Amino acid sequence: MPIPILQASIQVYETHWQAAFAAASAVAAEIRRLIAERGRAIGIFSGEASQREFLDALAGDESIEWTRVIVFHTAELLGADENSPQSHRKLLLDHLVRRVPLAEFHGIRGEAANPEAVCANYAALLKTRPPDFAVLGIGESGELAAIDSRACDLNDQASVRLVDSAISLTPPALMACPALFVTASGKSIREAVRLAIEDEISESCPASILQTHPNAHLFLDSEAAAGLSLI
Repeated sequence: MPIPILQASIQVYETHWQAAFAAASAVAAEIRRLIAERGRAIGIFSGEASQREFLDALAGDESIEWTRVIVFHTAELLGADENSPQSHRKLLLDHLVRRVPLAEFHGIRGEAANPEAVCANYAALLKTRPPDFAVLGIGESGELAAIDSRACDLNDQASVRLVDSAISLTPPALMACPALFVTASGKSIREAVRLAIEDEISESCPASILQTHPNAHLFLDSEAAAGLSLI
């Protein structure tokens, strides 16, 4: 059962696979609800390597009417095109976008000659299609998308920003989504999860802003949750 942590809730599973499948089931239910009520669903998805199992599970859900789903993503590395091995777009393309008949997929063009223009154009596009939900991971240092403590502004006025090595959505842009689904797994993420959930809200841990969201759902494996005092 979910355990209230300030504004958020968490569910803990024994393995990464179980947590990923549970997150996929929850996101699929949200997509179905949005389509039934509004005719379409708009989501932001992380393209981090930790999302592979989640994306595979979601892509395999035959109950979703994918032709009514629009997908954005959280961040792209500077210089990376959709064929680059490290590209976040490539991971999303391989594990979701090319596997289902999406209505639209909007990738951030990391290879573009003018990254600042990419930021402005992507921000404008998000305004025309406000996302209903976001699927996120927590980085090992508490990052959200590609925003780490050095680049974090929890009150950022921009929705998309150029950081050291990436183009990224900002924490306020992600928090504006009505629903958040967050996954984290493994020992390496344990301290970041603890800081994000149980410590004070601080720009030193961008993911701590999740505590303020009224509809955030965290799916953790037992290793990632081991540092939490309330588990």
